[in-house]
Amino acid sequence: MNDAVFYRNMRQKLPVVSHGEGIYLYDEEGKRYIDGCSGALVSNIGHGVSEVADAVAEQVRRVAFAHLMQFANRPLSELANLIAEMAPAGGRTYFVSGGSEATETALKMARQYHLERGKVRKHKVIARWRSYHGNTLGALSMSGHTARRRKYDELLLDFPHIEPPYCYRCPYELQHPSCGIRCAKELELAILREGPENVSAFIAEPISGSSIACLVPPPEYLPMIREICDRYDVLFIADEVMTGFGRTGANFGVDHWRVVPDLMAFGKGISGGYSPLGGVLALEKVHEVFEKGSGAFVHGHTYGGNPVSAAAGLATLTYIKKHGLVQRAAQTGEYLHKRLLELADEVDIVGDVRGLGLMQGLEFVKDRQTAAPFDPGLGLTNRVLARAKQRGLLLYPGTGCVDGVAGDSVIVAPPLITTPDQIDEIVDILAEVLKEIAVEVRA
Repeated sequence: MNDAVFYRNMRQKLPVVSHGEGIYLYDEEGKRYIDGCSGALVSNIGHGVSEVADAVAEQVRRVAFAHLMQFANRPLSELANLIAEMAPAGGRTYFVSGGSEATETALKMARQYHLERGKVRKHKVIARWRSYHGNTLGALSMSGHTARRRKYDELLLDFPHIEPPYCYRCPYELQHPSCGIRCAKELELAILREGPENVSAFIAEPISGSSIACLVPPPEYLPMIREICDRYDVLFIADEVMTGFGRTGANFGVDHWRVVPDLMAFGKGISGGYSPLGGVLALEKVHEVFEKGSGAFVHGHTYGGNPVSAAAGLATLTYIKKHGLVQRAAQTGEYLHKRLLELADEVDIVGDVRGLGLMQGLEFVKDRQTAAPFDPGLGLTNRVLARAKQRGLLLYPGTGCVDGVAGDSVIVAPPLITTPDQIDEIVDILAEVLKEIAVEVRA
């Protein structure tokens, strides 16, 4: 299809999508694809859900847009209340249109929070290497993914980064649990190195996204991070853009460790892809500082909190709650993990299987003994994605997990409505693809 769109990849010929139904997408040629990654871990409730479509249509007929500086709107208030109900400790939500806007908003919210308290030097955000928090310049400054940062280095803020809790490739060459969770203790060293008076926040994905596909930290990690942040008056920002709203088999990723962040950035699955939506959930203690101080957050986006996106989010979360999809994701996710472990036993280029719920990652290695990665020039991840797509399975890429450039992985993250039989179909196709590619790279 020839058109005037400026595509991200100009050398990739894309099929034209026609429609979606459940966990499937169909192109205009009639080919069916299993949405094995929910688009980009977005389509949590699948495609073609009439309840959401009806809610959006009804809201459009009522009023499509009313600026949040001029009007409140009913769907937004109801959505914020539902999010507070789902969250580990309630809170107030500031709404935006997506994940990058959400993490950027959290960055600015943390800065103004400290300004309101007279802590004028607190401005730096500590993040982790091989992390990804979005593509705006503030979000990319926090991100620790070398390949994504490289072309924009001169434009980025000078934020410090620490090593991730990557037990499969421990940067300290230690073993859990005798390591003493050194990766968490590194945060304290970084805060002291920068000066606690200069550090505003620490941001982390509870379970890593595409930068280290579905990395799950050791159980002690997030509680230790919470304690360190409290010790030095540093806000903990949980990046729940991928992990939020049932994806990992819990309402939020942090729930697996019973940790309460000060700010939670979210996007993607909150509206199931039916309308762009994101936000930052702030604890009441954070909101009170603004309320009792200047009374205004100096930040905003035109479409933030618009009633159509709010209606889509409210209908999506209501659907998740009504159908018990969080619990279902936990159960189906265990089965998916089991099937992927079985696949790994059969295919020697799979070095690690990890994840929680319906957010599972496979890391590929050239040598299991040494965990040596494949040469990035081989383009292994893209070969897996292309071959799977030919067979009607869509997967999500992960590259750069070793050092920000080398390291291949894929994420398997189908909609929360996926059945065990559909999991079998996904894993069977993936197994065929990986066995085929393993023979080719060993030849």
